[in-house]
Amino acid sequence: MTKTELIDKLRNEKNLADEEFKELLQGLSEKEEEYLYAKARERREKYYGKEVYLRGLIEFTNYCRNDCLYCGIRRSNTNAERYRLEKAEILSAVKKGHELGFRTFVLQGGEDLSYTDEDICEIVSEIKKLYDDSAVTLSIGEKTRESYEKFYEAGADRYLLRHETANEEHYSKLHPKELSLENRKRCLKDLKEIGFQTGAGMMVGAPFQTVENLIEDLKFLKELEPEMVGIGPFIPHKDTPFKDEVPGKAGDTLRLLAIIRLMLPKVLLPATTALGTIDPMGREKGLLAGANVIMPNLSPITVRGKYLLYDGKICTGEEAAECRKCMEKRVELTGYRVSVSRGDAYT
Repeated sequence: MTKTELIDKLRNEKNLADEEFKELLQGLSEKEEEYLYAKARERREKYYGKEVYLRGLIEFTNYCRNDCLYCGIRRSNTNAERYRLEKAEILSAVKKGHELGFRTFVLQGGEDLSYTDEDICEIVSEIKKLYDDSAVTLSIGEKTRESYEKFYEAGADRYLLRHETANEEHYSKLHPKELSLENRKRCLKDLKEIGFQTGAGMMVGAPFQTVENLIEDLKFLKELEPEMVGIGPFIPHKDTPFKDEVPGKAGDTLRLLAIIRLMLPKVLLPATTALGTIDPMGREKGLLAGANVIMPNLSPITVRGKYLLYDGKICTGEEAAECRKCMEKRVELTGYRVSVSRGDAYT
């Protein structure tokens, strides 16, 4: 079977055998890549038309109890300039974002235990009370099922928790021993059962990653059927044990975006900041490979340069309004248009 035929098979059956996935992942000709991206665009437009959803990202703390080997805000990085936003600062960022047309707000941070469940619930419920036309997404790591239930009852709509890798051995090479893939998967299962629109995802080109690992990731995503999948290239950070590792490739990330779009046609799929960091046109290319979400930064400009999971992060010096206008222009260059809506997953 040719690779073009494999792409058609994936489009029709939404799945492939391991060896077939391997053929697509190990490289395509320029013509085959264009065919893959065209089929991915066709599939995303069937469900989402030409609309690209904006998510206003508010990175409210860069304290983290974890010590993941790839992450710039790991607890043992003594060079990180730490900060926490007060509730009023978070609400101010949301207000500014709402005025700019954002209707989804992503509250993201390290696993910072100084914010209690009650604190998070209070912030979420206040946002929902003030802006009842908007969705709230949380991205604050591994919690108990009871905590997730509290967040959901407070009004949180979505939860992002990248699984990073679906292979146990690979997971142990990226994370400290107190973290486990088993618990990460438990969290994702709990989130789905509770009713969150749930997001998983992985790094592309992470240290020690094999093509077999990526196939396991795809199989895990197929099994989980998340509403969102966030993937981006691994980019090293100078203050981590992986500082000298080779970054992931934009081309590999784009290929995976398209494969995931064909495998999970209704998924919300971001063209990530990491992709835009490794390739100046990465986010535009991501949209043309099947992505339909962009996440501009609404964090106060005073802290934006401090939330550095990896080196070289783009858009750390732009005000929210600048970021919004820039994104709109970039999206329009691709032939798509920014949507002023919550941008819920297609059901």
